[in-house]
Amino acid sequence: MSKSSLFLALLTSLSIALPVHANDRYQSRPPVMVSPDLQASWVLQLGGVPAQTRSSAMPQRQRQVVPAGRQRVVVQPQQVLRQQPVQQQRRLVQQRRVLFPQQQPAPQQVAMRPDKPVRTQIEPKFLPQMVQYQTKHKLGTIVIDTRERFLYLVMADGMAKRYGVGVGKPGFEWAGTHKVTSKREWPDWRPPQEMIAREAAKGHFLPAHMPGGPENPLGARALYLGSTLYRIHGTNAPWSIGNGVSSGCIRMRNEDVTDLYERVKVGTKVIVI
Repeated sequence: MSKSSLFLALLTSLSIALPVHANDRYQSRPPVMVSPDLQASWVLQLGGVPAQTRSSAMPQRQRQVVPAGRQRVVVQPQQVLRQQPVQQQRRLVQQRRVLFPQQQPAPQQVAMRPDKPVRTQIEPKFLPQMVQYQTKHKLGTIVIDTRERFLYLVMADGMAKRYGVGVGKPGFEWAGTHKVTSKREWPDWRPPQEMIAREAAKGHFLPAHMPGGPENPLGARALYLGSTLYRIHGTNAPWSIGNGVSSGCIRMRNEDVTDLYERVKVGTKVIVI
């Protein structure tokens, strides 16, 4: 073997035996370039990518556009109520009242109107009072003026106690002089047959007998006059005092006839004019 061949073989064996390093691949190391935008993806941080490419590589978050047919419209509850038909609004109001009964206003009470007016007061002049009364009748005599609708109990010194009374209606007036033959408290009532027949013809049916009490037409007290069917008695209709409404009897308020009852005795003279 020649010397030149031996030298080439030796170089070849040395190149194989010596280790090869990674840095020996480059003649000179490339510069390290870092992107100023550290928030960009790692590819862009390597540098060398144009700005336009960088912006296109990082698409900005765009607002999503929803087609008109799929848009969701938020409407306030009061606006929904205005847009709904009147019947549907009423239905919603009724449902709310069922669900929230405590919010409903308390129902207003309505006063019942009676079929017939009820009178409970009389004119002040028909209330009991002491008056001057000049008369020739003796002390304790009862004088009833059916025209003026007053009953006078004669007292001393030209005075009398005057009470308002109800008297017989037209066709049932009478006049005369009698005595108190009996007195009764809370008397029962037995209307005469002619009165029962007369009222039945009008459509009013009277009982044959009614026990004494607040509903009895004779009221709290009764003074019977002579042998007649007439009496001075109380009433369950005090509004009738001062009017001609009876079948001939003399009506008084219950409190007034009770006061008179205590002042007179059986045998008292009664004059009806």
